[in-house]
Amino acid sequence: MTTAAVKTRGFGGKIYTFASGVSGTIALLMMLCGCVTGFNAGTLTWKTYSNYRYGFEFPYPSNWTALAAPENGDGIALVSPESNSVEIRGWASNQLPDSTTDKEAIKKINSNFQTTQGVSGMLVVEVNQQVSSMTLTLTQGQVNYYWQGRSESKKFKDYYRFFYYIAQQYRIPKS
Repeated sequence: MTTAAVKTRGFGGKIYTFASGVSGTIALLMMLCGCVTGFNAGTLTWKTYSNYRYGFEFPYPSNWTALAAPENGDGIALVSPESNSVEIRGWASNQLPDSTTDKEAIKKINSNFQTTQGVSGMLVVEVNQQVSSMTLTLTQGQVNYYWQGRSESKKFKDYYRFFYYIAQQYRIPKS
């Protein structure tokens, strides 16, 4: 498995590798370099998923299908009409209080991404043999917000910019 946090100063930015060997890092870099072309948000018809419980929202293509939502209202999973192995998910959860940790210090250390709303968070790309994913984590107050795009690893390069675009558009309630 290769896990990387992408420093988001464009595609010429830095890539930090947290776990893997040299070959995994090289494979990740080759995959990400191939992701620069092929996505234009203006060519899709979009809908917006809005979560009533936590107040977050993100766009998704109008022809994607929602899977059964959890009864607790934490979030949603959507699948591509082209392949059930391509998913986008959004969810949130309350943090347990922890008086021994300085959450602001951790938030500053881990931030490597900023949404168009101006909220900083952590964007992690995981490349595995079978399935690869991009996961966004944002923290505000006692709530953790998450968004994830995932696909078969062999097709991940085709979805990378699409996933990145949606992660940028993810919105949370103003504090």
